[in-house]
Amino acid sequence: MHPGSVGAGPDLLPVAAARYFSAVATVPADLKLEPIGGEPLTMSDQVTMFHLVTVVLDPYTYESAWLLETAGRILGELVGADCRVAWLVTADERDALAFLGPWAERFLTFADPDRTAVKALGVEEIPALVHIGNDLSIIGKADGWDADRWHPITDNLAKMMSWSKPVYPKPGDPMPFAGSPAEG
Repeated sequence: MHPGSVGAGPDLLPVAAARYFSAVATVPADLKLEPIGGEPLTMSDQVTMFHLVTVVLDPYTYESAWLLETAGRILGELVGADCRVAWLVTADERDALAFLGPWAERFLTFADPDRTAVKALGVEEIPALVHIGNDLSIIGKADGWDADRWHPITDNLAKMMSWSKPVYPKPGDPMPFAGSPAEG
């Protein structure tokens, strides 16, 4: 394989892997997350026992609406692995619930109306997928929607958790697209 070309799975070259896995970045331990219907907890509290994998959505954009069903299916395939799956929605509790509908009942949902968590996670485009380890490291992050950019993150998570890899895209899933700016 040519140095600089992108491989798959264990053949993923370090140069290419750096695009998806940035364990150098860490999340502040005292970052407050606001679970819908619950008491605020710090990021440190959230990842004490389990990794956290979250899909970041902005309910006021088409891009997040286009990906809601696909992202819900991906998170659903990770339920049962030794990680927490969650939505991080850039809205207050009321608007997050209205946007997610029944998806809010299936997974842990954090409201982030002022985008404090989004900024702390280094998200640049929404929707995004972020995997956070027990040590608060950002193990993987993908901005926007592109199955080829999300797969290294979910496949690595599945390997770390000894779990099945989520299968996507499927017929009806959106084509790749850039997300909306995370700054709002």
